Amino acid sequence: MAGRRNINKMMKQVQQMQQEMQRAQEELARETVTASAGGGAVKVTMTGGLELTSIEIDPGVLDPEDVEMLQDMVQAAVNEAINSAQELASRKLGGVTGGLGDLGLNLPGL
Repeated sequence: MAGRRNINKMMKQVQQMQQEMQRAQEELARETVTASAGGGAVKVTMTGGLELTSIEIDPGVLDPEDVEMLQDMVQAAVNEAINSAQELASRKLGGVTGGLGDLGLNLPGL
């Protein structure tokens, strides 16, 4: 009987955690991070869900001879935005999954 109550309690906690993770993921999709490279010449904005929403390039850096440098700055800004979005997701989702240790569960990917 006690084992059944523990399983029921664990299932309720797992369902609650799933609901909290869903809410956190929805919040991440609405939040944005912005990163820049080249002293602000290239700015990239993306959601916490890793969706690229905008790339801004300062027209003053559009020297045709510096296309390779511009490509490098865009790449650097995108990578920085991805890192920032992943840190945001880690902070948001870390609070939700933090209780898994209390349940004695080891769920890969969470």
